[in-house]
Amino acid sequence: MTNNSTSSAARLVPPVGGFQKVDGRRVFVHRSGSGGPAVVFLPGASAVGLDYLGLQRAVSQFTTAVVYDRGGTGYSDDVPLPRTAAAVATELYELLRAQGIAGPYVLVPHSLGGAYAHRFAQLYPQEVAGLVWLDAFHRDWDDFMPPEARLAESVRLSPTEEQLRQWIPAIREMCAQVLTDFPEDVREALIDYHVSERWIHVGMAERSTLAELATELKAGPDVPDVPVIALTPLGIDPGQQALMSEQELQAMHDGKAKLYAAMANSVSHGEQRILSDTGHSQLVFERPDAVVQAIRDVVDQVARA
Repeated sequence: MTNNSTSSAARLVPPVGGFQKVDGRRVFVHRSGSGGPAVVFLPGASAVGLDYLGLQRAVSQFTTAVVYDRGGTGYSDDVPLPRTAAAVATELYELLRAQGIAGPYVLVPHSLGGAYAHRFAQLYPQEVAGLVWLDAFHRDWDDFMPPEARLAESVRLSPTEEQLRQWIPAIREMCAQVLTDFPEDVREALIDYHVSERWIHVGMAERSTLAELATELKAGPDVPDVPVIALTPLGIDPGQQALMSEQELQAMHDGKAKLYAAMANSVSHGEQRILSDTGHSQLVFERPDAVVQAIRDVVDQVARA
């Protein structure tokens, strides 16, 4: 278990948004827009709420949109990592209640955020109105993957601390490119975070228990029968390409397409949308149009219902 106090962001001032006390700790949150259902973004591992600011601004044109940093990440206060999905889901529920943001919500998880969105739905099923799955974690991953890409192999397939340090110059350059349209103060703050010690240690800690998260989720029900759109990017992700062979990547993509198709088919109003021109990490920056359209479509379905 990692205590990330040595790289704490607790004393930093976020360029937008503010803090909400949850269980005695400060949790960073930024909300914009009005109306409902409120849309809540759940970041992936190594990501933070403000990475989704461009999406939030677009979504806030038609409903309330919320970004936040779960405890121990981004601007939120430290907490030992990794955490259970239940702990993260409960924190989010308490945050939304403390902010006076009424449910039920449309949850938009990206990557690891899927574990926390699913657990939220298990614990608070009446608070989930819809889901937009951004290539997000799914408990049935191993059922669709070859042995070399299963969750037990996640440590082997994750970058080491040494590799992450070697990638820092490339990460800085990539952040500068994908965040071009962000306000300057937000862009600079995000670049600084994504090349920081906190970023390295938090990402490694959160990715270290993927198999355990799947086991936790399997003890509860499947995702609720609400409108679901699963965006499945099948382009090459540079990070994955550096860690996996071409054959392994292809097998993973084939399994991923089948997994999220099965997820969409498990609910009454589900749809999978394949995106061949972007990858896992770049999805929210390279195809914001597809993400926002999916969110709008789910919000509209919820409103009609």
